[in-house]
Formats: sequence, structure tokens, C-alpha cells
Amino acid sequence: MAIKFQYNKTSLNEITKQLKVRQNALPTLQNKESALRLEVRRAKERSEQLLRDLDASLEKYDYLAALWNEFEPGLIRITDVDLVTVKVAGVKTPDLRDIHYEIRPFNAFVKPAWYADGVAILKELSRLGIESEVCKEKARILDWQRKKTTQKVNLYEKVQIPGYQEAIRKIKRYMEDEENLSKASSKIVKNRHQEEEEEAGL
Repeated sequence: MAIKFQYNKTSLNEITKQLKVRQNALPTLQNKESALRLEVRRAKERSEQLLRDLDASLEKYDYLAALWNEFEPGLIRITDVDLVTVKVAGVKTPDLRDIHYEIRPFNAFVKPAWYADGVAILKELSRLGIESEVCKEKARILDWQRKKTTQKVNLYEKVQIPGYQEAIRKIKRYMEDEENLSKASSKIVKNRHQEEEEEAGL
């Protein structure tokens, strides 16, 4: 990306100001990138841990497999999932607050005694699965923002800051050359005047 500038003091001041803005913003962006990288890892690890917990719970209740045939389908269903927005390193991410279930009434005297436990087990398994998905989505959002921040850091670090510094060097060099030429020409004019005055004096 070529920096557009003119060889004058106004352009020099504007470019110097732009350079300072980027130099001041760069450490903040680098910190944000590091924080996002850490949070992405945490969210992924949490999601994977929840999936492992879900698998462990399914194994733990494997002995009940035959009994699930007696369980009434549609006895319990999820009606709503409450998500809240939480800011993580300045990025809005979803967080699970609550899961709402609808449990159809059943006669505890007629149905098997383990029905109440079955409902509790299904609640636990569904919570693990849903929370894992929320963490996965959180990791995806954070990773996308991290990539955008990394792009901006690279743009500032590798393109814009060096570009502005080079532009400032060129403008200063040009202005110094102009000043030197101006001094040299005024010196020549001054010497010529002195020579003319000396000739006129003779």
C-alpha cells in the first residue's frame, strides 16, 4: 500500500500524526490479539471437556440402555435455551444461562420408579451437549476476531508504519534539499551583488 503524500510541511504534519496514531494503537492491538488467542484456546478446551464429560456420562448410564425402551418418547423436551452476551477481550460472545424443559406429567405410581431419575439424566446429558455447542460457537467467533486483529497488527507493523516512516524520511530529505538549494542560491546572489558593488566601486 503506497502512502500518498506531498512534499510540504502540511503533508509532513499529517503523516507524522497518522504514524503516531498507529504506533500508539499497535501495542493495544497486540495485547488484544494475545488475549483472543488465549480465550480461543480456553473455549475450545472447555467445549472438548464438555464433550468428554458427555461421553463419560453416556458410558456411565450404559447399563440403563435396556430400560430406555420403556421410557416414554416426548416425556421431556427442550422449550428454550437462554443465552446471554458476554464480552471477552472486547468481543461479544454467547454464554449459556439456562435451559428450559417441558416435562409432560406422568403418574409416578404407574410408571417405573426410575422415571424421575431418567428425566434428571436426560437434563444433564442435554446440558452438556448444548453447553459444548455454545463453547464451540464462542471459540469460532473469538477465532474470527483474532484473525481480523492479526491482519490489522500485520497491516500496521509491516505496511503502514514503515510506509509512513519512509514517507516522512522522503519529505524531510526533500525539504532539506530545498533549504540547501535556497541557501546556496541566496549565497550565489549575495556573492554576485558583492562582486557588482566591488566592480562599481572601482
